[in-house]
Parts: sequence; structure tokens; C-alpha cells
Amino acid sequence: MNRFFVFACAVAALTAVASRPALAAQHISYLDDKKPQAQGPTDNEYRLGPGDKLRIEVYKDAQLSQSVQVRPDGKITLPLVGDIDANGRTPIELRDTIAKALKEYITSPTVTVIVVEALAAQVYVMGEVSHPGPMPMHGPTTILQALAMAGGFKEFANTKDVRVLRPNGNGTQTLHFNYKDAINGEGKPFYLRSGDTVIVP
Repeated sequence: MNRFFVFACAVAALTAVASRPALAAQHISYLDDKKPQAQGPTDNEYRLGPGDKLRIEVYKDAQLSQSVQVRPDGKITLPLVGDIDANGRTPIELRDTIAKALKEYITSPTVTVIVVEALAAQVYVMGEVSHPGPMPMHGPTTILQALAMAGGFKEFANTKDVRVLRPNGNGTQTLHFNYKDAINGEGKPFYLRSGDTVIVP
């Protein structure tokens, strides 16, 4: 009886030891899955906006090479491919889009996008804020920073339903922002884009 008891205890101990690495591995995997994700923009590259003047160079094709300006609707027009949405894209992203569109007409097109003149990036804050108007953007800017630059809210502002009007290729997108949730640490930072209009009702 004693031998059986000793044998049973030994088996139980070995089982417990053998199971620890598996449990530890599962725990590590869980922690890896829960790593906090980086918030905010993935890069700090310049993004094109209405008014920017560009030079599009297509290698060995003087007719397709053009000097263009991003229109208020965020698009540019090029020979063969027609309208292309440039708003919010980096010059490299626009280059790749143009090259892809030209492949239908040219074998392996080589395209270069040069920003000749950049319109100062800015957003607009209006409504129940102390200092409404255009706000310059010096790098990535959150809506909280823009509201601070506008002097904060007036007494009767509806801080739970701040709206952001964002131009895109299909018109204007309306986004909603709850200031009270943000200052309580809820949600991710809300980054603005050049041309956004922040409305505080």
C-alpha cells in the first residue's frame, strides 16, 4: 500500500512538472496577443491636400509628364488615366497609383511625383469654442490639441457630440467625437487630417 502511494505521488509530481511549460507557454502567448498597439498615424510623411502643386514625371514620356494642382475635390487629372484621387495620400502612394493606372497603356512605367509647392496644412474649428477659425498643423495633430488651440469650449457647448467633417473623393464624411470620453481615457487618440472641419454644437 505504501509503495503504491509513493508511486502515485511520484506520477502526480512528474505530471505537474511536465504541464508547467505548456501552461507558461499559453500564458506568454496570451500576453503577446494583448500587447498594446501603437496609436496614432503609422508615419509622419507629408500627405497631399487641395491646393498642392505637383510635378508628375513619366520617364521618357514628355507628353504624359504634367504639372498639376490638387483640386478642391482632392483629385488631379492626367492624360490617359483621367481623374485620380490625391487627397490624403503620400507622394509615394500617389506615384504607385499613377504607375498602376498607366500599366494599361505603358509597359513598366516609371513615375516620379514631386511636391513643387505645398499648401500649409491646417484644420478649421468652429462653433462653441473661444477662438474659432483655421488652425495650423505642425505634424500629427489630435482633435484635443486642435480644441486646445481654439481656446477650449464655451459654457453651453455640447462636448459629447463634436463633429468632424472630412473631405474625401466621394464628398464629405462626418465623424463623431465625444470629448468627455476622451479625457476619461476611453478610446484611441483621434488624429485630424489637413482640411478637416471640427464643429462644436
